[in-house]
Amino acid sequence: MAGEPGSDCPFCARVEAGDLRIANALAAAFADGFPVSPGHTLVIPRRHVASYFELTRDEQTAVWDLVSRVKAALDREHSPAGYNVGANVGAAGGQTVWHAHVHVIPRYAGDVEDPRGGVRWVIRARAPYWKTMP
Repeated sequence: MAGEPGSDCPFCARVEAGDLRIANALAAAFADGFPVSPGHTLVIPRRHVASYFELTRDEQTAVWDLVSRVKAALDREHSPAGYNVGANVGAAGGQTVWHAHVHVIPRYAGDVEDPRGGVRWVIRARAPYWKTMP
């Protein structure tokens, strides 16, 4: 898979090329290569590590600083109605590029028929929890 140790990491390449939306000393943000909505952005640590959970506290702080700054920029540029923010960690979590990253996904009214459950849809059978509530 892309970004595995010993392979070329597409995210490191984006940072090296300066293809950035916003950056700070420890993290960088750029447009997702396969966006699920207009403005979909990835925030990554500059250091190449596979998992969000391998980041130092300073790197985590830097990543979340950029998540907030990306959100503010997307609010100005796209005026989304909401957001999904999250990280895929490990193969079972859906990670396909082995460089830690956080997705900032703008959501727009009507982009899906029923947005309830949000990120819960990663396990489809458990997403509509409201159907099992008494």
